Amino acid sequence: MKKTTWLNRNFVFLLLGQIMSLLGNGTLKFALAMYVLERTGSAAVFAGMLSASMLPTIALSPFGGVLADRMNRRTLMIALDALSGLAALMAGAALPLGYDLPLITALLVALSALGAFESPTVQACVPQMLSGDALEKGNAAVSQAAAVASLATPFLGSVVYTAVGMVPVLYAAAACFLLTACLEGFIRLPPQQAAALRSAAMLKADLRAGLRFLCREQPDVLKLLLLAALASLFIAGTAVVGFPFLVRTVLGLSAELYGAAESALGVAAVLGGLFAGLTAGRLRLCLAWVFLGVGAALALAGGAFLMPLDATGRYLGLTAMFCACQFGCSVFSTCAISAIQRRTPEGLMGKVMAYVFTLSLCAQPLGQILYGALFDRCGARAYWVLVPSGLLVCLAGALSRGFLGRLGERG
Repeated sequence: MKKTTWLNRNFVFLLLGQIMSLLGNGTLKFALAMYVLERTGSAAVFAGMLSASMLPTIALSPFGGVLADRMNRRTLMIALDALSGLAALMAGAALPLGYDLPLITALLVALSALGAFESPTVQACVPQMLSGDALEKGNAAVSQAAAVASLATPFLGSVVYTAVGMVPVLYAAAACFLLTACLEGFIRLPPQQAAALRSAAMLKADLRAGLRFLCREQPDVLKLLLLAALASLFIAGTAVVGFPFLVRTVLGLSAELYGAAESALGVAAVLGGLFAGLTAGRLRLCLAWVFLGVGAALALAGGAFLMPLDATGRYLGLTAMFCACQFGCSVFSTCAISAIQRRTPEGLMGKVMAYVFTLSLCAQPLGQILYGALFDRCGARAYWVLVPSGLLVCLAGALSRGFLGRLGERG
């Protein structure tokens, strides 16, 4: 039964499981990055391994959405986390035997494939548990858990890996995944009204049903999905690629200052999720203004390179504006996910959430490749990249006011 308060038994167990899973996954991936860089001395090798590991997630997410609607979601989450734990355990046992780089690549691919099924399942569980304003609060809590984990795991990964090495990190990650499966065992969900997936024809029909819902029945939801993917493209490119390039290469500042700025961005993301949760139900008509604010912050970040400032002044300006971008993106993401979930029938929830996840994943590497080339070309003239990007985001927000308003009115 759905609850109108987010602090209920089922959601608490789901959230605790997500925290454990995110801590294990993030710590493991950071330690793996350090291990591969030490073994090869090549960032390109690890980047290639990560890129290869993303392909199963992109390819399999729509099928994960179908399973999330056809199977008991609690059972599916338990099985996926148990398999993730088993994969980490096997990698820990096999790593001392040699062939470490192929083994790590295989582990990353396995975790990526399992994540393709788990992410839409977890996102489909939230509206199955919560309703009303509690839905926004629940999504905000999940978003904050992810942001806090992204802050903590680089520190945990570096400390644990430096202290005890790679094999114990693999065993610790396995323990996190298995504990998550145990916590999910305490969740109680109502039975889903769907037959088991028995044929390829049923699979095709399910995939078509999700696309038909987005393209014909709820085109405003599809527009919101595409707008969120557009935001992911711009922010992944400017924040993930551009920000470190500008701080470390263009401004020539220390790794410590860059680390402090990254921590500030993480805090801004947490605060954005908190703000979205506290203002649940009152922010739905303001989503276009949030998007406009993100675009304005991006343009102002470029303005720092047009003003007569020294490196420290530009660093402070960049950090402040990118924090504003992260805050706004966190707010927009939380509200957008809640709006999509609110308008999606229970039987299509997994499939639609899978399309959300897949579009976001596809947009991120495209943004990173695009902005990597643009920042390399422009260098210190970063305003030629940031100001037009910010104006384009503002234009997208302005053009989206109509359907975003309709979504808010129906919410």
